[in-house]
Amino acid sequence: MLLKIYEDNPNERELRKVVEILQNGGVVIYPTDTIYGIGCDIYNSKAVEKVARIKDINLKKANLSFICYDLSHISDFTKPLNNQVFKVMKRCLPGPFTFILDANSNVPKIFKNNKKTVGIRVPDNNIIRTLVDLLGNPILSTSVKDDDDILEYSTDPELIHEKFADLVDVVIDGGYGGNEPSTIIDCTGSDMVITRQGLGIIDL
Repeated sequence: MLLKIYEDNPNERELRKVVEILQNGGVVIYPTDTIYGIGCDIYNSKAVEKVARIKDINLKKANLSFICYDLSHISDFTKPLNNQVFKVMKRCLPGPFTFILDANSNVPKIFKNNKKTVGIRVPDNNIIRTLVDLLGNPILSTSVKDDDDILEYSTDPELIHEKFADLVDVVIDGGYGGNEPSTIIDCTGSDMVITRQGLGIIDL
């Protein structure tokens, strides 16, 4: 299913349809403030495994992120943040950043990898944030890659739908996506380190 939703004024009835799909173990492709993402309810292990199969990734080794609604959501899944990290996150979010943080025991077991970390995203996009808000917990996030030699990420929701129609339950058409991923900041050491420079510009 291809579902057109406008970011400026997301239709709540349409979003509730997507939430119902997520609650029933569905997999969804959605827009963010950077590139299109593919994900599911983090608490549905079968759906998480399905995402891993679609992306051909090993859950024990993969670096997957959670999309949260805001900063208050984040402390549910991470160890206490130090003041510096919290200030940077408060300044940057919502925005095109992924923060790698030390995970706490609330992170579902299926995500427990050797590193015991979790990536956290709060995108500046009304569609995905409202979905998370209506669902009541984070949504798994991993990028929609493209087979094109030049473009690394798929940007056209209609082409994404053509490619993934048989693999996912719904593709949300929120307009053309970007082709630059989020900037990744590792906050698990004594200093914050940018491990991937993406769309977000930050001065640490």
